[in-house]
Amino acid sequence: MHVALQKLSVQYAGRPRPAVDGVSLGLRAGDIGVLIGPSGCGKTTLLRAVAGLEPASAGEIQLSGRTVAGAGIQVPAEERQIGMVFQDYALFPHLDVGNNIAFGLHRRMSKAERQARVAEVLALVGLAGSEKRMPHELSGGQQQRVALARALAPRPQLLLLDEPFSNLDVDLRERLAHEVRGILKAAQATALFVTHDQLEAFAIGDAIGVMHEGALHQWDDAYTLYHRPATRFVADFIGHGVFAPATLKRVGNQVVVHTALGALSDGAECPWPTAFSAGQCEVLLRADDIVHDDDAPVKAEILRKAFRGSEFLYTLRLATGETVLAHVPSHHDHKVGEWIGIRAEVDHVVTFQREAGAAAPPVVSFPG
Repeated sequence: MHVALQKLSVQYAGRPRPAVDGVSLGLRAGDIGVLIGPSGCGKTTLLRAVAGLEPASAGEIQLSGRTVAGAGIQVPAEERQIGMVFQDYALFPHLDVGNNIAFGLHRRMSKAERQARVAEVLALVGLAGSEKRMPHELSGGQQQRVALARALAPRPQLLLLDEPFSNLDVDLRERLAHEVRGILKAAQATALFVTHDQLEAFAIGDAIGVMHEGALHQWDDAYTLYHRPATRFVADFIGHGVFAPATLKRVGNQVVVHTALGALSDGAECPWPTAFSAGQCEVLLRADDIVHDDDAPVKAEILRKAFRGSEFLYTLRLATGETVLAHVPSHHDHKVGEWIGIRAEVDHVVTFQREAGAAAPPVVSFPG
């Protein structure tokens, strides 16, 4: 199923601002889309609107070219051929796994067909032969697979997943996200997934949407979100990084960004950005843009360090006062207060107006 949203808004009575505000996005059949953002950003409300559980106040929702919401149209949820998986699994505790999965199939199939379909989806989610087990006998990850199998059993055109891993521990969440992606791809399912966890989003999504205060700031693949953030909010929300003061200068056909770490350019030709005043800007520096190099002329003091197993996340202060972050291999175990050499290796240079607010778009993004 292809999903298309056109300027979708959801407005709750008595609230000054829409919960979902003019969102447009497209999801191709067989792809997995993910909505991510801080609590209260509108991602779950958008999911509920697609499901038919919340009415659209403006805009349009189309499923495979059929308008299900908009211009006086509100197709009931039960007629949209949509499956849902919730964070609390919603399994019936008094029914075994097989009957949990078959619960929504009684009006669609004969008993033999139901048994065959239950066995098929249990094999798909890696729980073949578990029909007679009770929910309380399963681990959290297994219960989540059963909930997914139950949602897939009726062969929905679209599957919606609302923070399905939030009750699981961190390690299991990421592993299960990879497994669920494999399951959804094997089932050739189109899915829209809501999470607040970036690692989950990166693990499962073909397209990821970053939302803030009801608005969709960017709808893109994970690599582009990280390296080509469309707004300052996306740049700040995704990954680790800082906005460092910089000055733009033209060198031939290229625009070079001058920072306390030296000149940055990824070699792309770029027109002079007219929005800058006297070339003043801020440049986005990710932690992986800063390389520890003892021979580098620029030195920085370690303010904080966070051990991440294979690496440290260092917070560093330059002699000029600017703060940057750096991922450093964990065998480089320097003490807080030490000065180390660093240099910038920036393949994607993204700059913003220095005086810009939290939702300002980048003024210039150099293509790689």
